[in-house]
Amino acid sequence: MRKILIATAAIGALSLAACSQKTADTTEDAASSAADDMGAMATQAADTVNDASDAAAAAASNAGDAVKDAASDAKDAAENAADAAQAAANDAASELADHTDGDSKTN
Repeated sequence: MRKILIATAAIGALSLAACSQKTADTTEDAASSAADDMGAMATQAADTVNDASDAAAAAASNAGDAVKDAASDAKDAAENAADAAQAAANDAASELADHTDGDSKTN
């Protein structure tokens, strides 16, 4: 009877060892898979950040170009308005000169 108990205990211990090894292998596989998934997610996050950074840089560049264009347009408009004001002043002076005789009593 004692031999049967020892044999049963030995078989039970071997079964437990086999289960423990299987559990360890499964745990290792799960941890490895989780690490791979985390690495992939980190790579995707880095790519997303890089894409967002590139988009922001492009938007800033486009905004800078738009500001330059707007400033140039405003300068041109101001120059045109100044030229038009000068021409209007010259026309007014000519018109006034045409209708006056230089005598302050008659004008």
